[in-house]
Order: sequence, then structure tokens, then C-alpha cells
Amino acid sequence: MSRLYGMQRANGDWFAISVNGNLRMTVFASIKEAMVARSRNSGMECFKPVELDERALDDLKTTDGDTICFCLVSKPARKLQLGRPIDFTQLTSLRRSVE
Repeated sequence: MSRLYGMQRANGDWFAISVNGNLRMTVFASIKEAMVARSRNSGMECFKPVELDERALDDLKTTDGDTICFCLVSKPARKLQLGRPIDFTQLTSLRRSVE
């Protein structure tokens, strides 16, 4: 795995999906995977891949005071909901392991 990416709009909103009634922000291992998912999901057309760097993680950590859940998508050609659910701690751990 190289870097980790989320899909973000120009206004700063992050793309999230509903999994069993819970919102999860999609996370991808590459820009290529993110773009494949975008091409298969019309709801992502206004979003672009953005690296989840330290600044982005700090912003996500403090979003509305809620605990943010993530979905690590390893096969973007399939349904996004089939990605692996991870929490913020796991996300930051994954990010550190790829640096």
C-alpha cells in the first residue's frame, strides 16, 4: 500500500456511503482505485481524490464532534459497501505504516 486517499469536494465535504445505516467515509490505497470507484458511482462525480495527510486527519478528527467511521475499499470495481470497515485509530495506524 502506498498513500491513502479520500474523495473530497471543492467545498471540503468528504464522500461517505451508508453501510447498515451508518455513514462511512471511503478510503482508497491509490488515486487509480479512487478514480475507478468514481467512474462507477455517479454520486462521486463532484469529488476528487485527496491524500489523507496529517492536516486532513486533524480535520477529520474534529469533524462535528462525532466519531468518524471509514471504509477501506480494496476492490473499487465492486460495491463500495463491501470495503473493510475501519475506525480512526486503524486509519492513522495504516497511514503510519505506509510512510
